[in-house]
Amino acid sequence: MSQQSGKPILVTGGGGFLGLVIVRQLLDAGYRVRTFSRQTYPKLAALGVEQHQGDIGDGNAVSAAVCGMNAVIHTAAKPGISGAYDDYYRANVLGCKTVIDACRQHGVTKLVYTSSPSVTFAGCDQDGVDESTPYPRRYLAHYPRTKALGEQLILAANGPNLQTVALRPHFIWGVGDQHLMPRLVERATKGRLRLVGGGTKLVDAVYVDNAAAAHLLALRTLSPTSRAAGRAYYISNDEPWPIRDIINGMLAAAGLPPVTKQVPVPVAYAVGAWLEGMHSLLRLSGEPQLTRFAAKQLATSHWYDISAAKRDLGYVAQVSMREGMARLAAAGRE
Repeated sequence: MSQQSGKPILVTGGGGFLGLVIVRQLLDAGYRVRTFSRQTYPKLAALGVEQHQGDIGDGNAVSAAVCGMNAVIHTAAKPGISGAYDDYYRANVLGCKTVIDACRQHGVTKLVYTSSPSVTFAGCDQDGVDESTPYPRRYLAHYPRTKALGEQLILAANGPNLQTVALRPHFIWGVGDQHLMPRLVERATKGRLRLVGGGTKLVDAVYVDNAAAAHLLALRTLSPTSRAAGRAYYISNDEPWPIRDIINGMLAAAGLPPVTKQVPVPVAYAVGAWLEGMHSLLRLSGEPQLTRFAAKQLATSHWYDISAAKRDLGYVAQVSMREGMARLAAAGRE
């Protein structure tokens, strides 16, 4: 049976930054694709993708989308670093449960989950850590806490009839990003961008095409005898850069000068705590300009030993950091 004639693959969050690239790569590989999102997306319609809409925490809506699928790639989540815990829990924990339940109900045998390296972030440097790094005792934000709970549900669901795997792509960036790049550009343009602690800490980001490719590799690898089943994997470009070089590379791609102003780590952390408190007290909408979690992320190193992903998934980053920056700059000129 050819991929095209087989059962489709469901991608939750298929209209998002990463989800859309996964959908495109699946289509290019000959798979049929269905998506599940909160809304319809013109870009998915243009690709001829069947779209289902609903809340990822709604078991009936998720079940309807999973029915008839061969596999599920679950990227849908509530991102961000502020907001009510219940909202994060519904999307990132209950959402995982509804997807697992639907897979079991409809006999789906493969489930690939998009997790996050932040599930093991304890506020300290992560220099070359691997998957043996434990979950921390406490988290600085609802997002990593609920993503960790969701990841544990996904991995615990692995078994003879449903094989699961969790991928932890770090700092996804690239052409098509509607979140990180616009924020950087806006803050740089307004003179509000600062390097926390000098920006010298090493960060291993991942270009979006590489992150998407890792999901397809995991999908193909999963089987009852696969070493990857029931495991989590860090995914990165395997190419750590100082965070200031990543930020300034993105600014250069947008035609902006580099950021040079700095703020000490304790000051950034204190400002983040104050802004969080003011947002809570005044019940302001949106996210604070800075939070304690963001300050810690910007002031610590994040690079990973991805030997396991190379060994078990056959993962190798195809788009280098420099090539990614060149693509970003070219897209900005169009």
